[in-house]
Amino acid sequence: MNWLSRLIAGAVRACGLEPAGKASGNIQFFIYDVVKIMLLPGAVIPLISCIQSYFPPERSRRILAL
Repeated sequence: MNWLSRLIAGAVRACGLEPAGKASGNIQFFIYDVVKIMLLPGAVIPLISCIQSYFPPERSRRILAL
């Protein structure tokens, strides 16, 4: 995810913060992690929804009871 790192670094520079500074490093870390954390549920939730549409609860219980 180097593209995301470069994008955030560019945004921090555009805000007038020095890229090597401690504050900008903290801001970059925070934004990077927030984006990664939001992408994970954004990908997993639709996947789980599709799986649940193919496997109704009764079928799941039957599979797990084996």
